[in-house]
Amino acid sequence: MRAQQRAHRPAARVEYTLPQEPASAGRARKLTSAFLAGAHRRSRGSQAVEVDAERVDDATLVVSELVSNAVRHAHGACRLRVAVVGDRVTVEVYDASPVRPRMLAQSGEREHGRGLAMVHQLTQRLEVVGARRGGKTVRAVLA
Repeated sequence: MRAQQRAHRPAARVEYTLPQEPASAGRARKLTSAFLAGAHRRSRGSQAVEVDAERVDDATLVVSELVSNAVRHAHGACRLRVAVVGDRVTVEVYDASPVRPRMLAQSGEREHGRGLAMVHQLTQRLEVVGARRGGKTVRAVLA
């Protein structure tokens, strides 16, 4: 029997709880940017986790849109998780609302409703996962 070796992929993770208030999106942007800029210092093992400036900007925009949606449409606080594993940045936003977000058709006339489509364009994968105790997690993976 041959044992498979898994390559060690450096990882850094963080989680924040944000109140249901408009300022939470701005706070989430700042926290995400600071975390990703310093992610290499929090990695375990000999390999460093590096996140380039463009990916930090993309992830920060994704976080802003997802937290804004959670604050606007859910009831109560939301939870933001950001993880860097290898070359991937994963953003997860949990809120207590069971209503799944809808991606609306692009329209330059609407003031709201374009954020999820923009998130979809910036990510490799975008999914909504129902939580066991209610609510949902919107997960966006940037490659």
